[in-house]
Amino acid sequence: MTIFIERRGLLATTLSLFTSGGILRSINAAKWDGMFPKDFVWGASTSSHQIEGAAEEDGRGQSIWDVFSHEPGRVQNGDTGDVACDHYHRWREDIDLLSGGGFTAYRFSTAWSRILPFGAGIIEHRGLDFYDRLVDGLLAKGLRPWLCLYHWDLPQVLQEEGGWLNRDTCTKFADYARVVAKRLGDRVKHWLTFNEPNVHALFGHGTGTHAPGLEGLPNTLAAMHHLNLAHGRAVQALRAERVGLRLGNVISLQPVRPSSDTTRDRDAAERFDAMWNGACLDPLVKGIYPAPVAGDFAPLVADGDFATMRQPIDFLGVNYYSPMYVMKAPQTLFGAWFGAAPTGMRFTAMGWPVDAGALTEELIGLSDRYGNLELYVTENGACYDDKLLASDVVVDNDRIAYLRDHLAAVLDALAAGVNLRGYFVWSLLDNFEWAEGYGRRFGIVYVDFRTLKRTLKASYHWLAEYTRELICGTFSSLLARLSSESNAMGTISNQVIAGSHAAVVAASLLQASRIHHARWRDEHGFIFLCCRPQQIEKDRPKGHSPAAHS
Repeated sequence: MTIFIERRGLLATTLSLFTSGGILRSINAAKWDGMFPKDFVWGASTSSHQIEGAAEEDGRGQSIWDVFSHEPGRVQNGDTGDVACDHYHRWREDIDLLSGGGFTAYRFSTAWSRILPFGAGIIEHRGLDFYDRLVDGLLAKGLRPWLCLYHWDLPQVLQEEGGWLNRDTCTKFADYARVVAKRLGDRVKHWLTFNEPNVHALFGHGTGTHAPGLEGLPNTLAAMHHLNLAHGRAVQALRAERVGLRLGNVISLQPVRPSSDTTRDRDAAERFDAMWNGACLDPLVKGIYPAPVAGDFAPLVADGDFATMRQPIDFLGVNYYSPMYVMKAPQTLFGAWFGAAPTGMRFTAMGWPVDAGALTEELIGLSDRYGNLELYVTENGACYDDKLLASDVVVDNDRIAYLRDHLAAVLDALAAGVNLRGYFVWSLLDNFEWAEGYGRRFGIVYVDFRTLKRTLKASYHWLAEYTRELICGTFSSLLARLSSESNAMGTISNQVIAGSHAAVVAASLLQASRIHHARWRDEHGFIFLCCRPQQIEKDRPKGHSPAAHS
């Protein structure tokens, strides 16, 4: 039997047949009865230091990551963000990637040291000019800019004055927020004060593995408290500068589970959860620190701090990647640290367990604990060891499976009544992955860091078709036909698919449970023949290597 599938509906059909194990199947139609809201925001996220490059251009000052990454041994392979993805010069190309990917919004961060090279005082207008051009370019393509003021790149001059251990940095951050809002607030309506202040405080000021490389619990607590305070002051400054802005914060929020069912590990998980998930969220929403860690923060709290932190916000950004399994560890910062995950779990290349259901759990839990907050998933994605094939194709099926499952988890949260309004994938581009350098790839666009060439991964095409078709509810009638015919026939011997995405989708269908052979015709008329791995093994002549069939 031969089935022809036009380009429209191709990836939707592919999506509908996937399972978490990478085997194709018919979709459970009941699962998809509830569609995404029409105004649901579909975006991609990046950050300034990870993609911009141009470290010494147009008056930009040094950030803590410039200094940290140039210290020997701090970053894998001695990598730095000096060039990164060269987004500073290639932003037009990157906007085209966003537009072509079917996104409606772009979350980026401004570099404090590009705008205020000395942290305060003199404004570098060439830096603001860059973000002017970027915002106008996004709007021209129908993309809504979501601006994050701080993604871990404090000006180095402020670090030399104490950085986030110094309460004065909170005031300077609020001043910086006003400078940016004054220039861009007429066009940018969604503003985020910080990205993951909890992670920045822990790894930058506790373990020393991120910039600025400080260690110890007292530094962690001081940095976290001042980041919370700076958020409140920035919200006040932004509202004073311009009316009509929608303001929020972005926090890394992951379910914390004990590594074993022992009292020691359960107690450790409770404390770790309070520090990781609660210490940057409870002050903003409730005006208190969580009980398990309130005593740790008490010496830092001055009169009026909680009132300043607890400013009304319009939404909360949730960065989710995986659940955390925690064990008792007396010699660590909190007396609790990462332990073993249950056996049988899948892991990303970062070693993070894959559990999409934990995203649903976290979103429902946030609604239960904090009321009807307007939520956005502002980062979600996965790192895998992507390879660029000779044919300029990147087949990242593991990432597609991860995204598929987590988008299903988003639908589950919506079905449970969570006030969730949008989803941003991390990340648009492979980039400078902090202490991991360029060896870890999260992007849906592959970046060759020697040439800076961008190559669309299979996951980019998958997401593009997902947003264009599934979100609009335009399932092809072929889906039902394909499902019914495959069930009736028991097998589909040959399948011909025409369309511009055919080559990258080919590998996604290799593991089809019913499709033994598949042929694709691309937009140039070339025919591709692919087989299931089992069929390859069965049909391969002796002496042929798997690479010969890649």
